Amino acid sequence: MLGIRVGIIALFVLQAYCFDDEVLELAKMVRESCAEETNVDISLVEKINTGAGLTPDPVLKCYIKCTMETAGMMSDGVMDLEVVMTLMPDDLKNKHGAGLEACGTQKGADDCDTAYLTQVCWQKTCKSDYFLI
Repeated sequence: MLGIRVGIIALFVLQAYCFDDEVLELAKMVRESCAEETNVDISLVEKINTGAGLTPDPVLKCYIKCTMETAGMMSDGVMDLEVVMTLMPDDLKNKHGAGLEACGTQKGADDCDTAYLTQVCWQKTCKSDYFLI
């Protein structure tokens, strides 16, 4: 039941940013799949979505990697910024695109760490609009 509630909250957050229906459906699928695959404590994701900083939890790091790879934003430990920009609504792209480009791929000890460090940079760059799916 908690998973359903969290998924609904996540979709409301995404809808607030004017994502189209296709992206919303992708986000829902990615979130459910990666939460199940990694056994992430979804309350960590929700804390981040309410403004908390990213925590260096190993399971959260791999959840982030899973979401980014599943959505096509990361492959072999490298961000695909073109895909990231394609998934973003124009208003967020215009507001944060340059900052996300400046972050690039923040290399870590492994792909989970790379995804996490890149998201840390994104969170600093886009603090007011930052969220995880």
